[in-house]
Amino acid sequence: MRTVIQRVSTAAVTINGDEKSAIGTGFLVLVGIETIDTQEDAEWLCKKIVQLRVFPDEAGLMNKDILETKGDILIISQFTLHAAYKKGNRPSFIRAARPEQAIPLYEYFIAKMTELLGKPVSTGTFGADMKVALVNDGPVTIIMDTQNKE
Repeated sequence: MRTVIQRVSTAAVTINGDEKSAIGTGFLVLVGIETIDTQEDAEWLCKKIVQLRVFPDEAGLMNKDILETKGDILIISQFTLHAAYKKGNRPSFIRAARPEQAIPLYEYFIAKMTELLGKPVSTGTFGADMKVALVNDGPVTIIMDTQNKE
């Protein structure tokens, strides 16, 4: 699994002109699921994300995690995170998991994140054409990939 985590002051996802979800301070998490990914990968990522200390403390240093700040999380599925681009100019998405494999793992990721955060997370809709708006705070953007756990 590959994620792009952005610390945001606000983020929202719109589908067909209707706002599906919106959050204030927290994380926008774009998640791509690969054919080799497992529930263990989802668990590892969720734990790392909720413990990620990138929110400012009283001195303005990045020392607090999302639990300490009581922030929100917006999770958006994005298969294009697994684009292969070395050959030619049209990306290949052969490594991205097909919906029958990806949807259950995406739903597991959401459930695990909800459990660890201690409150519901916001989401987009898997496979939908979504418009995502955000204000990246910092900017702080971190990429995590379960293929690079060490």
